[in-house]
Amino acid sequence: MGRVTLQTVADKVGVSRMTVSNAFSRPDQLSATLRRKILSAAQELGYAGPDPAARALARGSTGAVGVLLTSSLTYAFSDDVAVRFFGAIAQELGTTGLALTLLNAEGRNGVLQARDVAMDGAIVYSCTPATESLQWLHKRNIPLVYVDQDPLEDVSSVNVDDRGGARAAAEHMVGLGHRRVAVMTVGLDGMHGLVPDLGATAAGWTRVARERAFGFLDVLDPAGIEPITHRQLDNSAEEAREAARLLLSGEHRPTGVLCYSDVLARGVLLAAEDLGLSVPDDVSVIGFDDSAVAMTSRPALTTVRQDIPAKGKAAASALIESMAARQAGDPPSPSHMVFPTELVLRESTAPA
Repeated sequence: MGRVTLQTVADKVGVSRMTVSNAFSRPDQLSATLRRKILSAAQELGYAGPDPAARALARGSTGAVGVLLTSSLTYAFSDDVAVRFFGAIAQELGTTGLALTLLNAEGRNGVLQARDVAMDGAIVYSCTPATESLQWLHKRNIPLVYVDQDPLEDVSSVNVDDRGGARAAAEHMVGLGHRRVAVMTVGLDGMHGLVPDLGATAAGWTRVARERAFGFLDVLDPAGIEPITHRQLDNSAEEAREAARLLLSGEHRPTGVLCYSDVLARGVLLAAEDLGLSVPDDVSVIGFDDSAVAMTSRPALTTVRQDIPAKGKAAASALIESMAARQAGDPPSPSHMVFPTELVLRESTAPA
């Protein structure tokens, strides 16, 4: 037998090509009996269905959406916050039939995924605004949703109250009497090490790192506290552990540490254990995110909770709505959501 095509199946069943196509892509257009007959014939002939590329060309859509990450793609599978965020997106997209494609912001072998991968829309997740990949997404003029990014007027965005959450963490720390305070944070721009002037330096950081730093300073500055600040390259507990060992081994070590994330806070806990220090008796530690790390650490972490699944669901919903409006020819109507945060008190903080 030669190449099996849509027409081959149509001839065998005695229906039109369109009817066979509908059996695969628009089953609601056929009776259940006719659809079973067509699928049975297709299976008998060894026909797998219409070519996805041809079908996408005919529809004028790819059936896929992208998520742009500045970090390596392994981050999406190794970081608890990222895993929960992407899980919520996938769950929300599940009923639409849309596929999810992870896009690395860095080019490889001449391929820039944001420019070269077919997609109908994209979620931009905590990326450096100047990255070439983000610029290409805008050039392609596809629907976008920003998450953990500085919002743009014409692009839907989903954020959390990072500054308010960091402010609550610092208020708790200062309220416990801590005056020697350290801040542990991260950066995506290659800068790392001790930060001499947190307020001036943080102004140029990505949104989440900047807003959390400013939230800490909203409380520390009026209290006359100049924090010792360390900025590291990645959201890595081991990197935080090494930095915290240096911060906590000095004569005038901090009695409290405010952390950009629970992962960094976990590194501080490990460093304290390495040095024989007790948490919270010798040093109090506060994280951010309320991830699985916060609940499984010993002692359990005081942290700032953000609703990660709600953020992922909202991002996917906003993108679906934007894509539907584009398909219907309606004018864009961007939405801008900011989810609240909540301080969760556990065992890693105590009076100075």
